[in-house]
Amino acid sequence: MTQPVTRPAYERPPGLPYHLVLLGGRRGWWRHVLGVTVVAAGMIVVAPFLLLIPFALWFLADGQPLVDSLEGLLDLDDPTPLGLAYLNLALAAAIPLTWFVVRVVHGLPPRWLSSVKPRIRWAYLVACLGVSVVALIATVLVSALLPAQGESTELSGQLNDFTNTTRDFLIVLVLLTPLQAAGEEYAFRGYLMQAFGGLFRSRWVAVVASAFLFACAHGLGQSAPIFFDRFAFGIVAAVLVVLTGGLEAGIAMHVLNNWLAFGLALAFGDMASTLNPTGGSWWTIPVTLTQSLVYLGLAYAVARRMGLTNRTDPAVLSAVLVAPPRRR
Repeated sequence: MTQPVTRPAYERPPGLPYHLVLLGGRRGWWRHVLGVTVVAAGMIVVAPFLLLIPFALWFLADGQPLVDSLEGLLDLDDPTPLGLAYLNLALAAAIPLTWFVVRVVHGLPPRWLSSVKPRIRWAYLVACLGVSVVALIATVLVSALLPAQGESTELSGQLNDFTNTTRDFLIVLVLLTPLQAAGEEYAFRGYLMQAFGGLFRSRWVAVVASAFLFACAHGLGQSAPIFFDRFAFGIVAAVLVVLTGGLEAGIAMHVLNNWLAFGLALAFGDMASTLNPTGGSWWTIPVTLTQSLVYLGLAYAVARRMGLTNRTDPAVLSAVLVAPPRRR
């Protein structure tokens, strides 16, 4: 007896990779363009302006001249602990800003920016902090074998005096640097990757575009070696987002890098040269690549060991990327 031929049921896609998560929200290519515009305007204009208000009120309440105090706050050529706190908070504001855009423009819960889980996978984040230390040791070993690496970090061989200003800088670094690093990751490796990924349907466009904008955001007048260093960091962090499905690895590496850079500046250099690096040398590139590639391999291996997925659960969030077959 011949069995009746049955049409197989249409199956939903097996979840979404991180860079396509926004396709699970409200439809329309224009939403991605609008979201990028809002995030850029918020980070460049709105957040810095709004954060000036509490600082201005503090200066007035303390009896300090308002104009001179605000100019000193924004002067990165002669940074103060309060100025560094303002800068860190302005960058950390990218976290609620991107949450707002994902919720209002795309109609998704903001937790989808953290990972495909969707949430911060804290165990993996802590593991990546340990991995970043291993990558840093490899970097130090390679750096010791290379010639002097230019003027990008002006460090002396003499330990600086520990002053009240040093103490205040340390407090800001410990408390606010993780928020600043996370803010940049939520903006560049988070929303911008998802926006470009959803707009172009390409992981490589998402990776390269977000890394390029990350490097540009640190100053268009920077030297080619320094620009490449930041671009390479952006590429590695973005690739890790694609491979692991979340921001944890990028946040961990970003936090440790900033702690190290500013910590060395406090101990042996000055904050101004670290915030405004000049010159630079192409000899920094082997050092950068060593850290980046060692960290990339170890962080991905840890993610595989922990069984992390880089796709959403189709039962929780899925998008129909191809139309179901038509009935004949």
